[in-house]
Amino acid sequence: MAMTNEQMERYSRHILLKQIGVKGQRKISKGRVLIIGAGGLGAPAALYLAAAGVGTVGIVDADVVDLSNLQRQVIHTTPDVGKLKVVSAAETMRAINPDVHVVPIQDFVSASNVMDLIKDYDFILDGTDNFPAKFLINDACVLGQKPFSHAGILRFNGQLMTYVPGEGPCYRCVFKEPPPANAVPTCSQAGVIGAMGGVIGSLQAMEAIKYLTGVGDLLTGRLLTYDALSMKFREIKVSRDPNCSVCGEHPTIEHPIDYEQAVCDLKSHREAMAQG
Repeated sequence: MAMTNEQMERYSRHILLKQIGVKGQRKISKGRVLIIGAGGLGAPAALYLAAAGVGTVGIVDADVVDLSNLQRQVIHTTPDVGKLKVVSAAETMRAINPDVHVVPIQDFVSASNVMDLIKDYDFILDGTDNFPAKFLINDACVLGQKPFSHAGILRFNGQLMTYVPGEGPCYRCVFKEPPPANAVPTCSQAGVIGAMGGVIGSLQAMEAIKYLTGVGDLLTGRLLTYDALSMKFREIKVSRDPNCSVCGEHPTIEHPIDYEQAVCDLKSHREAMAQG
């Protein structure tokens, strides 16, 4: 399908890149990306995916915008406080780029719905902030043969890696099992510097765009960590575990699992069960 003059102008900086061009931009416009969590990671990722012209972007979250979210969840603004996050996010994304079909999904991600949520998308972004959700998303993507970007942020640190079926380790190969409930704090308990979400969430968007266009090297088999205080990135090579319980040679996990969620008080519980 031919691009309009307006689209040629909107995406002109992409089209100028020899690695992207018109052909690559068309691939982006046909792409379907699901973001799970409209929070610290999902917010910047959603902004850049919308700006890039990704054809369909689904965004999943069950929470409403809270004043404490605005320090890092840049897709929401002060007038959005009290509004559903997926509604707020969708409005901002559509304002940035009406070319993009945004699918807001007001729901918690669970073992009962995750396979249905991911099935129609080309690439998944994990923007959650708790271990049960991260293992759930990993297992669903492995079982459903879906590539996805894992990321996590806490305090002044962030990390991310990309899983592509048949091309490298999954999240469970590296981290094995969720820690016991309350063993590791969430952002709502330990804090996070706001710009960290922008750094890591933008990198997740970059991984999605690279996957859709087939350009560059993805973070498969590599865990990228970032320490904002020392301003240092570090790359750790990771390998597929043949004994992994979901992607190994003899997997024992045959369906997604809901693990116990850490709870410290009602507000933290609500924030943790929401994504980001």
